[in-house]
Amino acid sequence: MEKQLPCTEKYINEMVRKHSDMVLRLALAYVRNMADAQDICQDVFIRLFQHHPEFADPDHERAWMIRVTINRCKDMLRSPWKRYISALERPELPIPEAEEREVVSAVLKLPVKYRIVIHLYYFENYSTAEIAAMLQYKEGTVRTQLKRARERLKAVMGGMEDE
Repeated sequence: MEKQLPCTEKYINEMVRKHSDMVLRLALAYVRNMADAQDICQDVFIRLFQHHPEFADPDHERAWMIRVTINRCKDMLRSPWKRYISALERPELPIPEAEEREVVSAVLKLPVKYRIVIHLYYFENYSTAEIAAMLQYKEGTVRTQLKRARERLKAVMGGMEDE
């Protein structure tokens, strides 16, 4: 389902404008390191421009971007280089409000399976059915992961309400 059309500057600018924030946020939620998240974001767009996939609709386009981002994150975390090298210090989150920064920091402390479903559900506004399809899980699994993630966040944040 790939078309071999040359990438125009207009197409590149439009795709980066539409998806760069989402891809970067998702990669950051997955790998918990801004430099690695930026590398992944760049890789995702390079793959998009090399392969020129044909999308049925905007939802298909967005789902493709998310799936490729998750796959690149998994590849990076599996790489031998990443196994032996760890960041010396965590970069400061670029979030101005202290309360929001606290919530995002708490989410980043969750195991990856919980971080991803929380991110897709709350930050990207996907339903549990859509998340299940993207991650190739059963919908019940996604609901369970969301419930457990909320419980962990509530415990970490001192009993604040779920939302």
